[in-house]
Parts: sequence; structure tokens; C-alpha cells
Amino acid sequence: MRRAFLKHVRRYPWVTNVTLYGCLFAGGDFVHQWFSRGERTDWKQTRNVAVVAFSFHGNFNFFWMRFLERRFPGNSVRMVMRKLFLDQTMAAPLATSVFYTGLSVLLEGKEDIFEDWREKFLNTYRVILMCMSLSQFLNFALVPLYMRTTFTGCCAFIWATFLCFSRQSGDGTAAAALAWMFPQKDDETEAETKTTGCEDKVDEPRAQTATSKP
Repeated sequence: MRRAFLKHVRRYPWVTNVTLYGCLFAGGDFVHQWFSRGERTDWKQTRNVAVVAFSFHGNFNFFWMRFLERRFPGNSVRMVMRKLFLDQTMAAPLATSVFYTGLSVLLEGKEDIFEDWREKFLNTYRVILMCMSLSQFLNFALVPLYMRTTFTGCCAFIWATFLCFSRQSGDGTAAAALAWMFPQKDDETEAETKTTGCEDKVDEPRAQTATSKP
């Protein structure tokens, strides 16, 4: 199975890589919605994410990886660092900008398509530099060229979940995403509310008994 898959990737690198990248990116949006809404899924939103991923991100990543490999061939530390530097300073800002503006264009009734980009781009880019640099370093150093877009797509599955959250209800920071994933304060508040409610119910019969006495 593994050999058949790798053979297919080598034979049809563009189709396979772009398809897998787009599916994984759209899957990230589905996971975000599943955690956020539970039973109700906005398939139109997932479709818009898939359109952006297939039309730009997958294709751009595929040809960008090949350009970097032709310009800086090999996986020596020097070449890997050069590719990583260009990827994080040129490709990452462009891909993030296209995500925010592209989805705003596809949304009906969105008057200012640059609103999300202005509010969240810088925070999102900081997270890219902190989190995605390591994965791209491993990508350039260890993954063969014909699989690099697919590897990026696997990382993009998690990354797309973060981006979709940031665009809808976050501010582009990792702290907001962690608070969304682990809402400890909300749980504690609900527990305190339930405890207070129980205490009130216990005190009510006592107050009624005291009032009924002559």
C-alpha cells in the first residue's frame, strides 16, 4: 500500500500533492467547526476554505518547493537554512494574506475584504515564526521533494484549524487558540454557578421554615 502510494506520487506529483494538501486544509476547517459547534456544520464555509486551498495554497506550495530546490539544491545545513529563511519571510506572509483576504472575497456581503487581514495578520505571522519554522526545517532537511507539499499539507491540517478559528472568533494569537481549546476558566465559572445555585436551593426551605414559625 505504501509503495503503491509513493509510486503514484512520483508519477503524478502535482495532482497528488495539490489534492492531498487541499483536502487536509479543508479538513482543518471541519475539525474547527466540529469543536466549535458540535452537531451543526457550515459546509459553505468548508467549501470556501477548500476553494482557497486548492486554487492557491496547494499549487503555490507545490511550485514554490520546486523553485527553492532548484535554487538551493541539497539538504546541507547551509542550503536548508536559506530555503527556510525565504520560506518564512516570503511564502508564509503571502499564504497567510491570501487566506484572510481570499475567504473574505468568497463571503457574501463582506464589505471590507482586508478587515481580517489588518486585525490578525501580524499576530498570525508571529505564530508562524514560532511554530511552523521547525516543521519546515524538517521538511527541507528530511522529506524528499516529491512529498514536501504533502508533508506541508499534514502540518497545514493543524494550521488550518488555527487559521479558521482566528478568522472567525480569535485574534491570530496562540494564546486565544489555547484558551479556546482548554476553556478552564469557563468550566470553573460554571461549576461555581452550579454550586451557588445548589446552596440557594438548600437555604430556601430553611428560610421558609423559619418564616412559618410563630
